[in-house]
Amino acid sequence: MTQSHRDPENRNQNPGNPINKGSKSSHPSLNTRQNDQMRNNTGRASSASFVARVALLASLALIFSYVEAVIPYNPGIPGVKLGIANIVTVIALYRFGAKEAAAVNVIRIIIAGLLFSGLFGMLYSLAGAALSLAGMIVLKKTGLFSVIGVSMAAGVLHNLGQLLVAAALIEDLRIFFYFPVLLFSGIAAGILVGFASAIILSRKFI
Repeated sequence: MTQSHRDPENRNQNPGNPINKGSKSSHPSLNTRQNDQMRNNTGRASSASFVARVALLASLALIFSYVEAVIPYNPGIPGVKLGIANIVTVIALYRFGAKEAAAVNVIRIIIAGLLFSGLFGMLYSLAGAALSLAGMIVLKKTGLFSVIGVSMAAGVLHNLGQLLVAAALIEDLRIFFYFPVLLFSGIAAGILVGFASAIILSRKFI
């Protein structure tokens, strides 16, 4: 009698029992589903965070673009601008990364082009922004340049990108005689943007 009472317990505790095998085999699949669900939730949260950051930064950059558009500043030289909206791009690159900086640039240029500068202004700005952002990413990765140095190079590359588009549109290479003017204006604007960006990054306003 004692042995017969023990047998059910032994069968339940036996690792070879099919009941125990079934109960154990269900745990890995459950854990896998839970892990997949957690990864999906994390991915959705990350995407939502990215969209929120880009929307906020792009809105701020658009405000700067509007401020620059209404500032009564006319040096009388085509292509020469303050470029204060690029402060947001520099901050986005250093604080968040290249993906955020690129998204902010594209959104800001397209909307600002529709509101202020027109189609050709949008085209020039996209070319300059693409070249300047690529240069900033490369220089930042080297770790050899400060924020001001990276921004100064970006200002020069931005003007060079616009000049390349202008040369392609008018099909006249003599326009590159205008590059020294854009070189110095790009350096000056880049230093101004870099200095403002360095202050904001050091104070951790964003």
